[in-house]
Amino acid sequence: MGKHILVVSQYFHPEQFRINDICTEWVKRGHRVTVVTGIPNYPRGRYYDGYGLFRRRKEIYEGVNIIRIPIIPRGGNSVTLCLNYLSFVVSGFFWKATASVNADCVFIFGVSPMTQALVGVWYAAKKRIPCYLYVQDLWPENVQAVAGITNRLVIGFIGRMVDYIYARCTRIFVTSEGFIEAIRSRGVVPDKIEYWPQYAEDFYRPLPRRSVNEIPRDGLFNITFTGNIGNAQGLDILPQTAVLLKNMGLSGRVRFNIVGDGRYKEKLIGLVNQRQVSEMFRFIPKQSASRIPELLAASDVAFLCLMEGPFFRMTVPAKLQSYMACGIPIIASADGETSRVVNEARAGICCPAGDAQKLAEAITDLLNLPQQELDKMGANARSYYESHFSKEKLLDRMDRCFEAD
Repeated sequence: MGKHILVVSQYFHPEQFRINDICTEWVKRGHRVTVVTGIPNYPRGRYYDGYGLFRRRKEIYEGVNIIRIPIIPRGGNSVTLCLNYLSFVVSGFFWKATASVNADCVFIFGVSPMTQALVGVWYAAKKRIPCYLYVQDLWPENVQAVAGITNRLVIGFIGRMVDYIYARCTRIFVTSEGFIEAIRSRGVVPDKIEYWPQYAEDFYRPLPRRSVNEIPRDGLFNITFTGNIGNAQGLDILPQTAVLLKNMGLSGRVRFNIVGDGRYKEKLIGLVNQRQVSEMFRFIPKQSASRIPELLAASDVAFLCLMEGPFFRMTVPAKLQSYMACGIPIIASADGETSRVVNEARAGICCPAGDAQKLAEAITDLLNLPQQELDKMGANARSYYESHFSKEKLLDRMDRCFEAD
């Protein structure tokens, strides 16, 4: 018999996050799903057209009931971002006090900010029902690595909040095996933590090689990045790498396609222009997720990048599964878990995070490979995806957890 699942996620459709697909799949499996979320404004920091404090606060999406609570847009600076995080928690506190929703369990989609999880644990405690947390970003590690906050009082406060959340969750699911030890080190019993990797939506699949308007197949070697363009991605390595390739006489052979939007995009464009390598870059506006396989089919390899540091060594970004599902070779500038998966799958080349020289050498190696070798990497990526990140198997496991608790 299906459950009534209350999902707490600060981001939801039309914002492009994997929780959208998880919820619609639960509906198909006979569950009733209610989502408590904010007013869509990610990643540009302003409300989407047609949404606002007094517009479209309740919706139904693919059978999912959506409740949108008031939230301050992210804006373009750290002050408005903090207000964005805080406003969701404050609105969620008042929503929880008056909510008429009677769910069987709570599922928290734990991307940053972790503060959003408070809404879920408060509701679960009030209703005395199981509470599941799906950790996508570790806090306070993420705050230290991405935001650069090192103040001991601030980090200590965040750490206590995280401990409070962990202690009140029935189970904690993690997207990376590297997260398990970090959470255990906070005093969480091992039996409470489970590795539940991300999967890619069904439209991520291999497509025949083709040109699209945004990425012509004109003889250049197309390296394509898709997704959020933020600080955590460490994309400043690309202009540095482009300079090295240009000095090697390869500027007329390589094109970097940057698909997406985000807070770092304008700065990245500035770096490209400053280093005089703009002829090697094509910036493509944010696309619907369903279009990404088409863009990848027009590309030779997909690019994945993370910053250096202990936190990022534990992280497996969602785009890795998307790329692998599309059966495209991957070139990654990343360490740790991401590097392990790419190398284990024999799906491409992974070089150390932040090392532009190694990245330039890896691109040169790929340029010199015969097409059949690139095709084999792509096939390996898809095969590994089917073996390790099957949607059906993962959702079956989650259903068993719902029944057990």
